[in-house]
Amino acid sequence: MSTQQRGPGSPRRYSSQFKAEAVQMVVSTGRPIAHVARELEISQQVLGRWVGLYRVEHPDPASAPSPVQAARLRQLEDDNRRLRMENEFLKKAAAFFARTLP
Repeated sequence: MSTQQRGPGSPRRYSSQFKAEAVQMVVSTGRPIAHVARELEISQQVLGRWVGLYRVEHPDPASAPSPVQAARLRQLEDDNRRLRMENEFLKKAAAFFARTLP
């Protein structure tokens, strides 16, 4: 797990994978947020917010995907959305060029 670099005075930014793995450490093991935060050298409040968001999004722990799986699913959904938009653009471009060519 790694964090992104930051400039002086700017807030720390964490990758979605780092966040998911940190939440996984709390949710799957039942370890206290304070212990995991101290181990990862992040704020308890930040980790608590991530865990809280995960629990709001996944109220039923039995059917909820793991945080890592949820992050991967979000990434795939974003990729799918982007590819659909690109595909629509290419369809429109092909139709335009088909009209302009004799």
